[in-house]
Amino acid sequence: MQGSKLYVGNLSYSAESGQIKELFSQFGEVKEIRIIEGKGFGFVEMATQMEAEKAKKDLNGTMFMGRTITVDEARPTRDRQRGRGGSRRY
Repeated sequence: MQGSKLYVGNLSYSAESGQIKELFSQFGEVKEIRIIEGKGFGFVEMATQMEAEKAKKDLNGTMFMGRTITVDEARPTRDRQRGRGGSRRY
């Protein structure tokens, strides 16, 4: 892993940031939580890469709020202009 930001998938739609923080804080300091409303996933940023790796290893595939969650390293955001209708000409 290269970063400290994690993707958390298959979240319950009723999951709140406080509940997620409580779950992840057992592995270290949680710097930021971002839940994507109505999509069932979010992102958790840990203070260090080592804490993120430990959380990923221990939480991936576990039950949280009645659902089996997926925890993986977050991928970098990509340019959203590409791939939308081909090339643009000005």
